[in-house]
Amino acid sequence: MTNYIELANFIQKNIHIEDDDLKTVLSYFKSIKKSKNEILLSHGKHSQVSYFVKKGCLRLFYIDEEGKDVTRYIAFENQFATELVSFITNEPAQESIQVIENSELLYITHEDFRHLITLVPKWKDFYSIYLEKAYVNNAKRLISFTTLDASERYKQLFKINPNIVKRLPNKIVASYINISQETLSRIKSKI
Repeated sequence: MTNYIELANFIQKNIHIEDDDLKTVLSYFKSIKKSKNEILLSHGKHSQVSYFVKKGCLRLFYIDEEGKDVTRYIAFENQFATELVSFITNEPAQESIQVIENSELLYITHEDFRHLITLVPKWKDFYSIYLEKAYVNNAKRLISFTTLDASERYKQLFKINPNIVKRLPNKIVASYINISQETLSRIKSKI
C-alpha cells in the first residue's frame, strides 16, 4: 500500500480513521497511468469512477450552447475528480473528464465506493466532508462570476490556486475563469 501513501494522507487529513479501516478503504482503489489529452469520461456516458490524482492534472469541462469549451473544475495532485452529478444519480454525464498532463491516478468504482460506506462507517464521514467542500467551492466560483470582473477573477485564481495559472495553457485558464484568451492576455500583460 506504499503506492497509496498520498491517498492515505489525504484521507487522514479529512477524518480520523483506524489503520485497519484505512487499509480496507485503500484496498478498493486501483492504480492507472493516463496520457495527456486522454478523455476519461465523455459527455453522455455514465460516471462510474472517481479518480484521485497522485501525479498530473485532470479537468472537468462541458461544451456550452454556443459551442464554447468551459472548464468547471481542475484537479491536481492530492485531489479527487469525478463528474459528481452523474456519479451520484447515475444519469448521463453533462461534463467530460480530460487528462491535462500525463497522470498517475488511483480510482474507485461507484459500486465499491458505495460498498465502503456500509463497510467502513468513517468513509461516510469522508464522503460528507468531500461533498461539503465541493459545494462550497462551486458556490464561491459561481459568486465570483457575478461579483468580480475578469481581472479580479484572475487575481483571485492566482492567489487561491496558482498552479492553474503556472501549469496550464492560457486556453484552459481563460475557460476556467470564464473569459476569452484575448482578455486573459491583456490582464497578464498589465500585471
